[in-house]
Amino acid sequence: MRNIVVDMQSGLYAKAIQRILMQELDDYQVIISEAPDKTVQRCKMFRPYALLMEATCYTPWMLEERLAIRDEVKKNHPDCKIVVLVDDNADKELANKVKKAKINGRIDAFLFGSATDSYLAAMMDSL
Repeated sequence: MRNIVVDMQSGLYAKAIQRILMQELDDYQVIISEAPDKTVQRCKMFRPYALLMEATCYTPWMLEERLAIRDEVKKNHPDCKIVVLVDDNADKELANKVKKAKINGRIDAFLFGSATDSYLAAMMDSL
């Protein structure tokens, strides 16, 4: 069983992603982190295969804050894949920063909010 921790700004959105991943992927457990300050602890507890976090232009979901969480998770669990989801239609500048974080090796993958359900599941499964 592989674990994925999901940390999204909206609890409703997090539950939708959880439902999509659980429907599309066999042998996965999807754990929702209720708040960014609980994400590192969730990752310590569940030792996830991947951490999927949303980046926005609002604290505590800003990219810099997400990368700080990434750094803490990697200290305890270096094999955890880090994926950042960003709304490319709402904030193109942020989307470019996320893309640069991937290019620079800070994250393992990124997703645009416009991705389809099947693409989200396939990408998470293929990390």
